[in-house]
Amino acid sequence: MSTNESGTNELLLRIEERYKKLSKGQKRLADYVCENYDKAVFLTAARLGEIVGVSESTVVRFATQLGYKGYPGFQKALEELVRNKLNSIQRMEVTYGRISQSEILATVLQSDIEKIKLTLAGIDQKVFELAIDTILNAKRIYVIGIRSCAPLAAFLSFYLNLICENVTAVNTNSSSEIFEQLIRINEDDVIIGISFPRYSMRTLKALEFASNRKAKVITLTDSVHSPMTLYSSCNLIARSDMASIVDSLVAPLSVVNALVVALCMKKQKEVVTTLETLEEIWDEYQVYSGDELNHVSDKLPMAPKEMEGKANE
Repeated sequence: MSTNESGTNELLLRIEERYKKLSKGQKRLADYVCENYDKAVFLTAARLGEIVGVSESTVVRFATQLGYKGYPGFQKALEELVRNKLNSIQRMEVTYGRISQSEILATVLQSDIEKIKLTLAGIDQKVFELAIDTILNAKRIYVIGIRSCAPLAAFLSFYLNLICENVTAVNTNSSSEIFEQLIRINEDDVIIGISFPRYSMRTLKALEFASNRKAKVITLTDSVHSPMTLYSSCNLIARSDMASIVDSLVAPLSVVNALVVALCMKKQKEVVTTLETLEEIWDEYQVYSGDELNHVSDKLPMAPKEMEGKANE
């Protein structure tokens, strides 16, 4: 099994390694979890024991036998497994089985709030500052994010372009195009890779390519166990979650916002100069509509017949 797979299948590996030493009841639990992890992740210890036909205490001992700190630690490992294993259809089935239609808005927003709180509690400030310094000292900056992470990469690239020189948003239409755009990357450059479950192999290969050419690598991902961390010593960890077929990327976007603000604070004079120049260009070429700034007149325009009447007065 490859390193990438072992990172995402840690629970299954532990079960495989310890299976022979498990009791009969624990082996039944192991079999059920391996075959039904998408269901087991939502079960309490008591309910899991009831389904398999063992006591709640047997379930807790099973979790401990696998090396976890009780059932909560085991359940967290299950969640990691599920996030990486479920396909889009399974995600939808799981979500619709948990949330009623009337609870969707409150549940999703509350979940996003929780992810931001967890990200704030867990993110390493020193790593964040290292990312800032690495970006500021880079000769060229490359940003890559694919599929659902593409908007995050585009958002970050847009603002980096206002702050720094030589910023490239890597076009990800095909694998070959990615490598062609990275062909000149070297030890003076940095690449920022953004990927969350289900992880993109194209992003991973791009980071591997950059790392092999001695470029600095920064990742924005969901866990230290993410395969994206293989080629990076600067890993920004932001919690994400599944909500139906939609990946919740609210917390990662908040980290991107923090990066942009921190960079702006470090380069205030340059950013002000750039924005002043842009404001002149926007005005000259009418980039933004004047209607956005003007209030609607209190008087409605007159109809053609009314205008004729006024003209004849």
